[in-house]
Formats: sequence, structure tokens, C-alpha cells
Amino acid sequence: MKIRIAVSLLMACFLLASYDASGQVKINLKKKIEKEANKRANEKTEKGVNKGFNKLEKGLKGLFNKGDDEKTDTVKQAGQAGTMQQGAAENAAVSAAGAAPGDKAPALKWSKYDFVPGDKIIFEDNLIGEENGEFPSRWDLVNGTVENAVLGKDNVIMFRGHSSTIVPYLKNPNIDYLPDMFTVEFDLYLPNNSFKVYFYDRKNQNQTNGNRTLDITSTYMNLNPARSSLPGEKTIAGKWAHISIAYTNGKLKAYIDETRLINIPHAEFNPTGITFHAYHASANNPFFVKNFRIAEGGVKYYDRFLQDGKIVSNGIRFDVGKASLRPESMGVLNEIYKMLSEHPGVNVSVEGHTDSDGDNDLNQKLSEDRAKTVMKQLVSMGISAGRLSSKGFGETMPVSTNATPEGKAENRRVEFVRIN
Repeated sequence: MKIRIAVSLLMACFLLASYDASGQVKINLKKKIEKEANKRANEKTEKGVNKGFNKLEKGLKGLFNKGDDEKTDTVKQAGQAGTMQQGAAENAAVSAAGAAPGDKAPALKWSKYDFVPGDKIIFEDNLIGEENGEFPSRWDLVNGTVENAVLGKDNVIMFRGHSSTIVPYLKNPNIDYLPDMFTVEFDLYLPNNSFKVYFYDRKNQNQTNGNRTLDITSTYMNLNPARSSLPGEKTIAGKWAHISIAYTNGKLKAYIDETRLINIPHAEFNPTGITFHAYHASANNPFFVKNFRIAEGGVKYYDRFLQDGKIVSNGIRFDVGKASLRPESMGVLNEIYKMLSEHPGVNVSVEGHTDSDGDNDLNQKLSEDRAKTVMKQLVSMGISAGRLSSKGFGETMPVSTNATPEGKAENRRVEFVRIN
């Protein structure tokens, strides 16, 4: 009997609905809710009917109160187009590109990732404080059209003109600014075609000593004549990929996400600078880059332990303002895990540090949470919790200036301090 009454009530509500031209249900919700409220006040219906109506009423009120101007997050581009048509095309292209990456945090699955970034920052650009639509302030233009944009929730550099090319804006860019041991990292959003990294500054340096070009496509990475394809089930077209390059006294390694695609023991060229080049970029086919860093390499981890009693790493990355690890952190963590596994007598304190941006108390809490996250990750990999502890120092122990992006990057670090 209860089921029959509830079903009759629901069908009656449905029959009171009408459809507009777009096929959406239109219901006089206020009238219906008031009518039913009066009915329920004057009648004692079965408990099951009341329960069923409560659910329906809640849904109908939600529909009635919902505004028509609710909007989902889209990609914003602030650059002014030369014409209205061009501007519309650019915005549509950027919006389409922004839909794919999403806001989901990447999973920490990079168990075989062995890239370890250098520990002395030469050049850093996380695009904080950049103005949309302007040229990125830490870069110099060689050719094309390049500007700041917002993709999803991230500040990005957008290449939107044919053969767009940029180089880092540095003092004395005409000289070789890459040491014998260096690493380069950046995040790349590749719609299609290819994105090139030149190992010299195309604006300020001459191409000498057989400088080569790293060619990145959606399915392979090529350093002529070496070429290596991504695994068959993987493509990076239409989503973010982390690009990592390591050069050590002539040995060159290059990665797309966790996959090492280039491994040359004796590279027959001398890298002297970095250039980004997007030949196929256009208003309808923009390329995007973010989180760029050049760093000088350093001593192996265990040697640092013996020499300094600690390992200082700014290669462990977190989401902005959060304690959630990014997958590119796994290169460092895999090396720390390997070292601790090979030396079971070593115990460490995991210590977090931040730059000076933001509130002191929030930075203190953030540094503590990040240190705990790193410790838990090592425990999940198999290191005994009894060998580890964690603490945070916030912004109180800087190792560099907080007046430059490079200095801030060095201050945002995790230290592994020997405690026995």
C-alpha cells in the first residue's frame, strides 16, 4: 500500500511537468510545493509517502533555486586580438585545449623514474605575478607571438603565432651559461605536431660545435640522429607532460613524464643555452609551457651524506600551497629510497622549508605537512617508519634570497638530515 501511494504521488508530479522547446522540464515548483505542504499539514499520510515526498521536494527546490548563469571553469586568455574574429578564434582554441588537462592531481606511479634535478638553480620561472596577455617578463622574444595566459587554474606561457620562439632572459646571454652538469625541466601542453628545444640561444649565440635540437612530439622524442618512441599505449597529445633533460659531462638523458627516451653516453655537441620553438603554433593551435627550471647538477646523494651530513633537495615538488606530491618528485624519492635501502644503518629527519611568500604561520604548517607527506611516501615504499622523523621550519631558515624566483626556488626545499 505504501509503495502504491508513493508511486502515484511521483507520477502525479511528473504529469504536472511540461517541456519547453529545448526538451527541458518546466515545473511550477512554488505552487506545487505549497500545495503539497498544505496537504501534508491537513492529512496524516503514511511514513513512507512522507519520506518519498521529502526526497522529491528537495530535488525540486534545488531545480527552482538554481541560477541560469552558473558557469564551469574555462580557460581565460587576456590578450587583445587584432580583430574580433581573431580574438574569438584564439579564445575558442585555448578553451578547447584547457578542457583536457583537468584539475586532477597526477598519480605517483613513477617507480622507475631516475631523473634527479640539479641543486643549484640557474633560471626559474613559475609565472607567479605575470599579467595575462603580456609577454612573459623572464623571457626574450626571438620570433612569433608569445604571451601569458591562464589555462584551467594555471598561469602558462602560450605560443600562438607561427614559428614562435623564446629564450630565457639572462645577463650576458651571449656566453655559455650551461655548466658541464645541468638539468632542464618544464611542463609542456602539446596539441599536435612538434615542439623543439635548441641547446643554444638562437637570439644571442651562434650555432657552433654541432649543437643539436631535441624534437618532442605526441608519440616520440628525437635528437637527430637518435630517435625513441613512447610506449604504444601512450600519447601526450592534448594533455600536460613533464619534460626532463639531464646533461652530465657529455652524457645526455631526456624524459617524457617517467619514460626515459634519450640516453646518449657521449653527445657530440656542447650545450651553451636553451631556446623554445613552436613552429606549428597558431591562434587555433596554441602550445603551452609552465614550471620551467634550469639547474646545475651536484654530487651524488650518499656522497653528500658523508660530506655534509644531509641531502638538500629542491627537486621534490608539491602542488602550489598544498602538501600533495607531484609525480616528478619520484626521481628524487626513488634515489633516497635506494640510498636508505643500501645503507640500513642510516636514519634521517625529513625537514620541510618554504620561501617567504604568504603568511608565516601558514608556511610553518605547510612545511610540516610537506615533510610528513615525504616521510609517509618513503614508508609506503618500504622504509621502516622507525628510521624516519619529520619536522618543518617554514620560512625561518632560508639558504638564498627571497627577492628572486631562483632564490625562492632554492628556499622551497626538503632536507634529509642524518640523525645517527
